Amino acid sequence: MRRRPGIGGLQNAATARDQYRLLGENVAKIRTDLMKEQLATFRSQLEEFARKHKNDIRKNPAFRSQFHEMCAKVGVDPLASNKGFWAELLGIGDFYYELGVQIVDICLATRPHNGGLINLQELCNVLCQRRKSDRGGVSEDDCLRAISKLKALGSGFEVISVGKKKLVRSVPTELNKDHNEILELAQAQGFVTVDEVERRLSWTSGRAIDALDTLLDEGLAMIDDGHRDGKRRYWFPCVSSISTSVADT
Repeated sequence: MRRRPGIGGLQNAATARDQYRLLGENVAKIRTDLMKEQLATFRSQLEEFARKHKNDIRKNPAFRSQFHEMCAKVGVDPLASNKGFWAELLGIGDFYYELGVQIVDICLATRPHNGGLINLQELCNVLCQRRKSDRGGVSEDDCLRAISKLKALGSGFEVISVGKKKLVRSVPTELNKDHNEILELAQAQGFVTVDEVERRLSWTSGRAIDALDTLLDEGLAMIDDGHRDGKRRYWFPCVSSISTSVADT
């Protein structure tokens, strides 16, 4: 018959468990303190790096993007506030605030043409034209960061992906899967026809017309009936080039 552990054995086992628990807590604390120390060192080095290369960060979009990636790795957000060390050193908070204001202005100016949905690359091009007299360039990464700040303010701005393209939405339009598939199909020529939608997507005529009418009602499409074949074209400015004259307005 197997003997059960006595009171002394149970007490020894409990003591051993407590010792292991304390050891584990001490190891975890040491690791946490070490990580905090390493992060503090990284942040200090990051600040020194920013001081040394602040002109490149301000003027070079690619360098600025890499700098943001470095910041993210150590939990630093230079855009978190317009006050404090980063704002005083780099002024990039003001840069993205100004960029956000210009993005809103461009989206409002182009809304009659595209229904509030604009190609991110097109938006970036218009921004660059508008800021051509300013020092330094603007990248798509800069636009995305500025838009993320607008979104945080509850302004209705967001970036959506349609196929291989990113579109900036400035109106509360809800696009379903059918709408996205039509927009993706339109990227090749800038327009689609009902026949093309039926053939390429294997849809019924009713489904194609219903989705296209919805996009038309939302102001995202324009009708072109002036063709010899008699087929109506549905043009989508958000996936084709818009007039860059808005850059000068």
